[in-house]
Amino acid sequence: MATAHVDTFARDHLPPPAQWPELRFDLPELQFGPQLNCATALLDAPVAAGQGTRPCIRAEGLLWTYAELQAQANRIARVLVHDMGLQPGNRVLLRAPNTPMLAACWFAVMKAGGIAVATMPLLRAKELRGIVDKAAISHALCDVRLADELQQVLADDTPLRQVRWFGDAVAADSPLQPRRLEPAMAGHSPQFDNVDTAADDTCLLAFTSGTTGVPKATMHFHRDVMAACACWPRHVLRPTADDVFIGSPPLAFTFGLGGLLLFPMSVGASTVLLDKASPQQLVDGIARHGATVLFTAPTSYRAMAARGAELRGGTLRRCVSAGEVLPAATRTLWREATGIELIDGIGAT
Repeated sequence: MATAHVDTFARDHLPPPAQWPELRFDLPELQFGPQLNCATALLDAPVAAGQGTRPCIRAEGLLWTYAELQAQANRIARVLVHDMGLQPGNRVLLRAPNTPMLAACWFAVMKAGGIAVATMPLLRAKELRGIVDKAAISHALCDVRLADELQQVLADDTPLRQVRWFGDAVAADSPLQPRRLEPAMAGHSPQFDNVDTAADDTCLLAFTSGTTGVPKATMHFHRDVMAACACWPRHVLRPTADDVFIGSPPLAFTFGLGGLLLFPMSVGASTVLLDKASPQQLVDGIARHGATVLFTAPTSYRAMAARGAELRGGTLRRCVSAGEVLPAATRTLWREATGIELIDGIGAT
């Protein structure tokens, strides 16, 4: 396959083929062509097919359609390429709670042929520095609420050179003001020609939590993103375009990226992104947004079960658990509280 990456860092650091898992693309829905950009498939194709006015991203006081998310992502992609000098294959650090802007930034990186490296909001400067060094990250898009730890990384000798900050909490006299993302976006067109990436170009580095040692970067190709959408959700979850997804896992965690962004968009559905998603906030959010599909961890399901009567007979119809082992007792507790069977989604992405 013809790589689109000018920066070949990811391809150069792939493990030897003998160490790869067996990759079987023998299902009809896994017949990808040699060139594939997952942003084209998940975002641009629905808009081109006349679905641009459908709801896509929901948040408190905000609703973006597919066309509106596309326009935001296109503007950010232009900032990355024209203002920040991003070349295909460069790694881009993404830091934010679950927000519509984080989703737009993720798709912008895909469109520009970059490699997204999303990080958990709670990571400290030392942990971020390890990720920046290991992945040789040159660019970053960061929510201003998480600026402090990243600024400490920038104060050191680091490969990170280009950073833009987004969000409303920037004082007029803040040193972050000259590098704000939103004013830069306003100067660019909402049109962007996606980079024609190869199906086996890396688009995502997902770092492990480091529970068994130093965090390791798992490499995902564009075809892997689409395969994740085509397999487990289609055959197990079976969502429809009218579903509304909601949940607690961060988009930096592949459980969150799949369950709260990739899976809903793969069927033209919408998703609710909550920057704070405690068990109580999830129950409230389900009612407020009419959510039908829930992604969270067993610990959260146990806490939410106390308000299960509020969910019984409501809009919620699918509940997926991952992030930790799902005990049989939790399955029973949730089923008795809500009448809904839990789906164990570990390994779904």
